[in-house]
Amino acid sequence: MRIGNGCGFWGDNLDAPIRLAQTGRLDVLTLEYLAELTMSILALQKQRQPEAGYATDFLDVLDRLAPILHQQPGLRIVTNAGGMNAAGCARQAAQILARHQLSQRRIAIVEGDDLIPQLDALLAAGHPLAHLDTGQPLAEIRERVVSANAYLGAKPIADALQAGASIVLTGRVADASLTVGPLMHHFAWAWDDWHRLASATVAGHLLECGAQATGGLWMHWTEADNLAEVGYPIVEVEADGSFVLTKPEGSGGAVNCETATEQLLYEVGDPANYLTPDVVADFTTVLLSQVGRDRVGIGGCRGKPATETYKVSIAYRDGFTAAGTLVIFGPDAVHKARRCGEILLDRLQYSGWTFAQQHIEILGAGDCVPGVVGSRGEPAEVVLRVAVRDPRRAAVERFTKEFAPLVTSGPPGVTGYTTGRPQVREVFAYWPTLVPKNCVDPAVRVTLL
Repeated sequence: MRIGNGCGFWGDNLDAPIRLAQTGRLDVLTLEYLAELTMSILALQKQRQPEAGYATDFLDVLDRLAPILHQQPGLRIVTNAGGMNAAGCARQAAQILARHQLSQRRIAIVEGDDLIPQLDALLAAGHPLAHLDTGQPLAEIRERVVSANAYLGAKPIADALQAGASIVLTGRVADASLTVGPLMHHFAWAWDDWHRLASATVAGHLLECGAQATGGLWMHWTEADNLAEVGYPIVEVEADGSFVLTKPEGSGGAVNCETATEQLLYEVGDPANYLTPDVVADFTTVLLSQVGRDRVGIGGCRGKPATETYKVSIAYRDGFTAAGTLVIFGPDAVHKARRCGEILLDRLQYSGWTFAQQHIEILGAGDCVPGVVGSRGEPAEVVLRVAVRDPRRAAVERFTKEFAPLVTSGPPGVTGYTTGRPQVREVFAYWPTLVPKNCVDPAVRVTLL
C-alpha cells in the first residue's frame, strides 16, 4: 500500500498535496492539520460561529484535488481537518464534491474526541484529569477551559474506510493514526498484532510532519536538491509491515537514513516506549537501510499492548500577551538594545504598570537559544524583542504603546517601528492529561452525496 502525506500542519505548503497526488501514485493521501494550539483556536472560532471550527485550508485543497479525484477514482483522503467541527467541514466538502460531479464519493466523519460536553461528568465521576507534569487536578482551572480533546486511535478510521468512505474527516486523533487506519483496513491486520501496529505507527510518524522527512530540518540541508520543490513523503508498505520511505521521483529534497532518523526521533520522549492509542512502539528496534536513491528501507519494528488510557489535550485561558520588536544598529548595538528594553520596562513601572512575566531578548546576539550558539564578534545591528504576559488585558495594551517613543527618546540607532503597535493576544495554556478509554466513545458517520 502506498500512502503519502501532503500536509504537516495547518499553514503548510498549499501546493504540496496537489503535487503529491499528481505524481505520487498513491492509494491514500493523508493531510495532518492539527496541533495543541490549533485546537484551542478552532474551539474559539466555533464559539463565535457554530459552523466554523475546522481547518479551512482543506476545502481549498479539496477543490484543487477534484480533477485528480476524477483521474484517480481509487484515491482516498484521510485527514484531521475536521478539528472541532468535523460535521461542518463535511458539509462544505460535500458541496465541493457535488460541484465537481463527484457525487459517488462518500464522506465519513469520526467524532467522539471532544470531551467538553462530558467534562463536568468526568470530574464528578472521580476522574481528576490531573496535569501530567504537576499533578494538579483540572478542577482548579475548570472555568477557564476552552477545549478538551482525546487523541483517538486508528480503529474508527479503519471502520470508516470499511464502510466505503472515500474521504475520512476526523477531529483530534493521534498523528500516526492517520496512516495506521488505512493500513489496518487494507491488510486486515489484527488489532492485537502489536509488531505490525508498531510498524504502521513508525510509518505514520515518519509521514506526519510532511517535508521534515524529505530534507526539511536536515542537518546537511545544503546537500538537498531543490528544496523549493521539495517532495513530500511516501511510504510503500508490505503485508509483513516492512516498508520503504521515499518521495515522488524527480522532486526536490532528499530521503536518506539521516533524514529518516531525524524525523523518527522528533517529539519522542522514551524511544523504547512511544505511546499511542493504538500500540506502544519500540523505536530502539527499528532498522534503517539505504536501498536506493531517495529510498530508505525500514523494518524490525516491535510493539507492545496499548495503554488503557487516551491522552487528552486541554487548552485554557491564561491571560494576555504581546511582543514587540525594534531594530537597533550602530556601535555597541547589543548593549544598546538591551538597555532600550530596560528603559521601556522602567518607564512602564514608573507609570505604575508591572507584569506577571516579562522578557527581553536580543536577536542576533545568541538570545534565541541562550548559551548554545555564541556570538561571533559584535554585530552591527540586532533586533530587540520585548514580551510580557499578564492576567490584565489593560496592562498588556499599555505595554504595546511604549515602543514608538524609544525612537526619539532613546539612544541613537533605533528604527524598525513602521509596522505599528504590537498586537495583544489571549494566552492559551496547555494541560496534558489522561482519561480511561472506556469513558470515550468514538463514532463514525458515513454520508453518500
